[in-house]
Amino acid sequence: MNKKTRFICFACLIIAILFISFFSINNEENMKIRNPVVAGAFYPADNETLSSMIDGFLDEAEKNQQLQSIQIKALIEPHAGYVYSGGVAAFGYNLIKDRDIKTIIILAPSHYVYFDGISIGNYTHYRTPLGDVKISSLGNKLKQKFNLIHTVDEAHLKEHSLEVQIPFLQKTLTDFEIIPFITGEMSKAQISKIAELIAENMDDQTLIVVSSDLSHFHPYDSAVKMDNQAIDAIEALDTDKAKEQEMCGKTPILILMSIAKKMNWSVKMLKYANSGDITGDKSSVVGYSSIAFYADKTNEKENSFLSEAQKKELLNIARKTIEDYVKDGKIYEPKTDDKELKEAKGVFVTLEKDSQLRGCIGNILLSKPLYLAVRDNAINAAVNDNRFEKVAKDELNDIKIEISVLSVPEEINAESRKEKIGKIKKNIDGIILSKGWAQATFLPQVWKQIPSKKEFLSQLCLKAGLSANCYLDDEVKLEKYQALHFSE
Repeated sequence: MNKKTRFICFACLIIAILFISFFSINNEENMKIRNPVVAGAFYPADNETLSSMIDGFLDEAEKNQQLQSIQIKALIEPHAGYVYSGGVAAFGYNLIKDRDIKTIIILAPSHYVYFDGISIGNYTHYRTPLGDVKISSLGNKLKQKFNLIHTVDEAHLKEHSLEVQIPFLQKTLTDFEIIPFITGEMSKAQISKIAELIAENMDDQTLIVVSSDLSHFHPYDSAVKMDNQAIDAIEALDTDKAKEQEMCGKTPILILMSIAKKMNWSVKMLKYANSGDITGDKSSVVGYSSIAFYADKTNEKENSFLSEAQKKELLNIARKTIEDYVKDGKIYEPKTDDKELKEAKGVFVTLEKDSQLRGCIGNILLSKPLYLAVRDNAINAAVNDNRFEKVAKDELNDIKIEISVLSVPEEINAESRKEKIGKIKKNIDGIILSKGWAQATFLPQVWKQIPSKKEFLSQLCLKAGLSANCYLDDEVKLEKYQALHFSE
């Protein structure tokens, strides 16, 4: 290579370096970075030390073999210093390691700033010692759809509960973006609304991470008892019971539980410990848990017997029916070319106003085509539910309609009564109990009020007019069905 050629190569190299540097600087100028604020306190500030620490936690955490091949939809993870809660958090993060997840919605509580609604950080990236993570544009799209999502800059400046989740994500996933939500005060109706909004924007490459510790600063035995009650409520998707528990991320957890009920997810506690298990000081402890929410393919199949177009058609029939009947006393005569909607199915129509029940009527017996059963139950829910006054014209705009279409009931068969009861899936199955002329049913929604199988079946026996332990009688017939819930 002569001198001229070497000079040209050297010049090209210098130009390339300058070109790359220019665009790197320019790109950095266009980034709005939220720098780490608890690095060096909650977790190591040094890249290698942090990386090694998380690797250690992941190596030590037992992998749940049952869930390894199942789609994980959400995690509840602690947010204390890594030396206290990192070992617990690793149980959940081990489940998502190397999965094809592209968007993570992080729901974290505000510890330092009081505000209403949800705040999304006004940043393009979150930075940790392990690098930068891009914020998804979906966050601002959701912000435009729902005025309860806004930006409270102060809420993000010191908040650790969101930040501490990111290094674990960086060590277990690649090529992902986050939506950093910090929650403030929210009503039951607002929680339901944001849950619905998030559920509508979930896909197979989206994960929700909820940041929450459990009870704070109680003696060890008291804390364990309190935390077990909280975990039981979460696993049962019992939002009413969960509201009563001590959890610093209660609002994010309630949002997730509402989403899980809408999406028919199952729940499993992976690991529980508290600070006393780590330090040995059990006089005043903080509780930590790692809990997985997952899509059980069996449940999905059982609850996917209608397409989105069919759901929309049935909701339109219910809406048109109620408005015609309440306004003019006319009975709507819907038409459909859909063969499936002409099949006889059990169905319930539920009306809500301001997130409160306003009427609910339905049928389990397959007495008429589904689309006509929706029409008739819509009228009955509006004007014939004797627990409520008839729906008035001025209420129509405030009424929300939910339809629950029931699968065909099937008898639960097994060699023993214990095995038969074991086949009942909490939060999924509705149950029909019958003996002779006596019969009663509980819809799947009843599990949230009665999460215990024994109590659920006992109450069902009493509803049928039988003794409380009748479900143990071999002459009692048990049938199960699933309900597909969808709403406006």
